[in-house]
Amino acid sequence: MNSVSSENMPAEPQCDIRSMTGFGRSEKSDAERRLVVEMKSVNHRYCDITIKMPKRLGALETAIRNTIRSGVERGKVDVFISYEDYSDKGTSLKYNQALAAEYMRCFEQMASEFDISNDISVSQLSRFPEVLVLEEQQVDEKELWDYIGPAVREACDGLTASRRREGMHLRSDLLAKLDVLLGYVDGIEERSPQIVAAYQARLTEKVQELLGDAQADSSRIAMETTLYADKLSVDEEIVRLRSHIQTMRACLNGRGAVGRKLDFLAQEMNREANTILSKANDLIISETAIGLKTDIEKVREQIQNIE
Repeated sequence: MNSVSSENMPAEPQCDIRSMTGFGRSEKSDAERRLVVEMKSVNHRYCDITIKMPKRLGALETAIRNTIRSGVERGKVDVFISYEDYSDKGTSLKYNQALAAEYMRCFEQMASEFDISNDISVSQLSRFPEVLVLEEQQVDEKELWDYIGPAVREACDGLTASRRREGMHLRSDLLAKLDVLLGYVDGIEERSPQIVAAYQARLTEKVQELLGDAQADSSRIAMETTLYADKLSVDEEIVRLRSHIQTMRACLNGRGAVGRKLDFLAQEMNREANTILSKANDLIISETAIGLKTDIEKVREQIQNIE
């Protein structure tokens, strides 16, 4: 027997289902600066990013958003950035000579008018508003991004890894729930012919009771049974449910943001379950359809967490 090399085997598609809930963090520091970047995300219909950071980093907001969007398609992401600069590069002390001169002119005038000595010292003058001002230096955006960018990307990677781990747990849970749904569908499909057969037997027995020894019209009974079967038939609903379950399973074994598609499929599955329940003229099918609807709702609740 010829062995097949694993190199020639088609590669298994790797699934990449992500939750919208996650957390990522990065921290770096040196003698001059300390930076902490934290990100947390929760469910949201779209990609909604909120950033809280020092004002001096405002010029980097677009770059930060673009970095996050490269790894997040859906979810509300809250970003917290703290940045401390211990060096004297970020600020400078400015002396407002014109304002200091104006203060001194006023003091001299007051001393002259009230015949008192002008005892203002340099230290006292420096305390008056705006005489000495601490100004932030112009930010070198490239240098700042070179320092902050890697930390932002590291936090994003952590967030993505966290969302991916949670997504794999959700995937396993949903696949198990799909097996349960399939069991309900199998039960309804198995029960449906039994209802028709039971109805035919009851109808035949009733007609014979009414006619006594007279021969019952078998063709009329067959026609009535067929009409009854058509009225209660859930064949189309069962076919569509199986198709939706199969499609949902394929999505869970695929890649990318599939949350919206899964939610749509869950809605369609619920619609089919409602139709089956409305057609049901049998206690067992009614109970099974209610169980089906209940578990579809559980599936849909879990899907709300998927990107």
